[in-house]
Amino acid sequence: MSKVSVVVLADTGSHEGMARAANGLITAKEFKQGGDQVSVIFDGAGTKWIAALANPEHQLHGLYEAVKSDTAVCDFCAKVFGVEDAVRQSGVAVLDEYEHHPSLRKLVADGYQVITF
Repeated sequence: MSKVSVVVLADTGSHEGMARAANGLITAKEFKQGGDQVSVIFDGAGTKWIAALANPEHQLHGLYEAVKSDTAVCDFCAKVFGVEDAVRQSGVAVLDEYEHHPSLRKLVADGYQVITF
């Protein structure tokens, strides 16, 4: 069994960013369906995806729902990018493990491979 953390850094404002978010979500879903331990972290500008993906009409909503229970968001970045309210409403975990950011070191120390999109 693998341990994988998918980190989505892509912004919401471009087709390229949507492709990166989609690839991150599908990667997480594949590992999850394979029985592996998965975490998805929206960090940096990627925190803006939470509001978009929560919309049932969004084309990536289904992928997001498939991994939502394994999803978390950077506390600091959600505040900086002005999406703190949307993140709280989404119900996903907020990480502030290292200076208000997720701790990638902790993930690596716990045996996770980190994949960024």
